[in-house]
Amino acid sequence: MKIIRYSDSQGNIAHAAQQADGSSLVIEGDIFGEHRVTDRAADIVRLLAPVQPFAIICIGLNYKFHAEETKAAIPQHPVVFMKLPNVVQHPGEPILLPTHLKSDKVDYECELAVVIGKTARNVSKAEALSHVLGYTCANDVSARDWQKHGGGGQWCRGKSFDTFCPLGPVLVTADEIPNPNRLAIKTVLNGQTMQDWNTDDMIFDVPTLIEFLSGSTTLMPGTVILTGTPHGVGMARTPPVFMQDGDVVSVEIEGIGTLTNPVQDEV
Repeated sequence: MKIIRYSDSQGNIAHAAQQADGSSLVIEGDIFGEHRVTDRAADIVRLLAPVQPFAIICIGLNYKFHAEETKAAIPQHPVVFMKLPNVVQHPGEPILLPTHLKSDKVDYECELAVVIGKTARNVSKAEALSHVLGYTCANDVSARDWQKHGGGGQWCRGKSFDTFCPLGPVLVTADEIPNPNRLAIKTVLNGQTMQDWNTDDMIFDVPTLIEFLSGSTTLMPGTVILTGTPHGVGMARTPPVFMQDGDVVSVEIEGIGTLTNPVQDEV
């Protein structure tokens, strides 16, 4: 099932199941618990990110070729950092380039996002995918100057500006993606393909990440895990390519769809 989240003409926020013909039917109940698809057409005024995350846990340097392009050693354990939940941006709405804490080195990163569907703690690799509600596209937008030089050695400052985590356009339930580590993934910037690879290049696959992150730690339903980006990021290009006001960036993942956002200067 492909689940969307939306606001209707009355200002209510709800979920719906997207149909093959492009229409959507209202979902009643909690998508993380008991729910059902009705026969009522969804009154969609604004398409929203498919989930409002409980937490956003991110993995760095998780693709072999990306580690190579950044001249980083292959990590022995997953490299973990966080984004604030309020940085989520909706499909079609702008990524804002910071001007108050100014950055002129804002980069794109296409990523597969995993949405935890039921409480996970000390989960084994064998059980890991049974705790997943589904998958969506993410753009781990990164201000490289703040990430590398302005964050006291931590990445969170450069990763957690407003709008720096577009998600969407749909949440595809886990039953439709039996192997999340066999999906084509790409970034397209202004019509030019910048990243074009496959999730089978992850150093730590999705079950391994869930096992690691849930170790002695409770992952609540609604937790979103960003699983890393493949090679082709802007900072590693010669010359570097960073996003500019007026750009349009898209993340495409096989079996999920295309997440597109314009890029604008913050005002």
